[in-house]
Amino acid sequence: MKEEFIHLPLFKNEEKQRFELTVDGHTAFIDYEESEKIIKLIHTESPEALAGRGVATALIEKTLNYLEENAYALVPLCPLVFAYVKRHPEWKRLVPAKYLRLFDR
Repeated sequence: MKEEFIHLPLFKNEEKQRFELTVDGHTAFIDYEESEKIIKLIHTESPEALAGRGVATALIEKTLNYLEENAYALVPLCPLVFAYVKRHPEWKRLVPAKYLRLFDR
């Protein structure tokens, strides 16, 4: 994660069911569904004003850290999150065993 994003807070917006990261007045987010201690990350969106700065990657990293720190399992339905986990296989530790086979494709 780029240093400029390290100290920015991740906000779990339970009302909108999304994780949010606000940078320079613009908010990038990941929509989620939560059931017990499993979170399905569905869709990641970053405003055009933040394009190319690594905000989506920082948002994903902060969200994965939040899931781990709060003992959630991850189901990465969002293609961007899925690709991130595939590139960083250490994060597969958050994925329930029955979903790990999806990474073999």
